[in-house]
Amino acid sequence: MIRITREEFEEAVDDALDSLPDEVARSIAEANVAILIEDEPSREQARGTELLGLYEGIPLDQRSVFDGYAQPDRIFVFRGPLQRIATSREHLVDQIAVTVLHEIGHLFGISDARLHDLGWE
Repeated sequence: MIRITREEFEEAVDDALDSLPDEVARSIAEANVAILIEDEPSREQARGTELLGLYEGIPLDQRSVFDGYAQPDRIFVFRGPLQRIATSREHLVDQIAVTVLHEIGHLFGISDARLHDLGWE
């Protein structure tokens, strides 16, 4: 288990977001999505698995102008599970980036199977 401070963890999430192409970052900013860092997933979120991240919301490819007002979509990044699987600080930072990009993929409507094919597990 590798531990870093919350501030360092937040910086790693920010670095992952900063690595996105401008067009993708702009789409995320316009998508009404909050990116949240939590220590652990809730029991309902985890459903018995070691969850690293989670996207909750309506993917961009399924949205309609007729949907009306909706709560912001949420991307969760979970510190505890990510720190538990990490074998080094570098591995942890890499896994944070993979998790952030994986959940952003869900925002854009990309399935787990396709993300797996692309190497974003």
